[in-house]
Amino acid sequence: MTVRKALVVGIDDYPGNSLNGCCNDSAALKSLLERNGNGNPNFDVRQVNNVKSKAELRACIERCFSGNADVALFYYSGHGHIDAIGGYLVTPDYSPGDPGVSLADVLTIANNSECKERIIILDSCYSGFMGNVNTAGQDTATIRQGVTILTASRSTEPSMEIDGHGVFTSLLIEALKGGAADITGRITAGGIYSYVDKALGPWDQRPIFKTNVARFTSIRDVNPQVGIGTIRKLCEYFPSQGARMELDPSFEPTNSPDDKHEVIEPYAVPANTEIFADLQKLEGIGLVVPADEEHMYYAAMRSKGCRLTPMGKQYWRLVKENKI
Repeated sequence: MTVRKALVVGIDDYPGNSLNGCCNDSAALKSLLERNGNGNPNFDVRQVNNVKSKAELRACIERCFSGNADVALFYYSGHGHIDAIGGYLVTPDYSPGDPGVSLADVLTIANNSECKERIIILDSCYSGFMGNVNTAGQDTATIRQGVTILTASRSTEPSMEIDGHGVFTSLLIEALKGGAADITGRITAGGIYSYVDKALGPWDQRPIFKTNVARFTSIRDVNPQVGIGTIRKLCEYFPSQGARMELDPSFEPTNSPDDKHEVIEPYAVPANTEIFADLQKLEGIGLVVPADEEHMYYAAMRSKGCRLTPMGKQYWRLVKENKI
């Protein structure tokens, strides 16, 4: 049995410098991480809002990365701080010279964890400093195997709020709902970063992604746009990656004498129209394109064909090797 646990922390209540969306952020993340898109259990999530002290936050983080879970995920939304020494997750008991839990300590806890995969997601100002240490004026990455870091902004940038959520977390939420899913419905940290990166322009805060993993672990699964069973038919329809599947009017379901329009022999054949329906779904997700025609309809009605796209060839190989 796979063990997956997550700690989500939101802090709004800072004396004299309160925020408005961090607890909303943690609640939204808890709801999404607890279950996959089909309702199956995902992470065992502990939500902690408005911790009072540095000691309390650090203890929560240590507990998150304790044990030997398959995946341990830590999400934080709140104030961040940076100084000449390093970066920090700010806690309400902050004081000059001691703003909160240092990013170096968070990374050390994750690095030393026996959990197989450790994921850190931070929506706080200057959070991109995570993974860097100052050594003779140079930044040096210290991320051990199995650790992934995704932050809202670079080490020199603030992290903004809008409409009750952090800008970064608003995009993270949409990514976890399916915006960052691959064709099979898997949502990884790499997919999330790509989704957020495209949404934030060069003048916006820039997300940072750092990782040292041999493979990407799915953070959440959603129902794919096209069923896996249909994707697995790629090798059935295309004997090789470069094969072209020939079509004719019998594949087009409207090409039937029963329809009140011009039809062309050979008329629609149910077995062929079922295949054509699959091909059109595969075209919709970018795995198949018509050959020598702009639309699949005309490829069938004019007896042309269709072929795999470069991405289609990749998924063809995955099917052929029994990887999906």
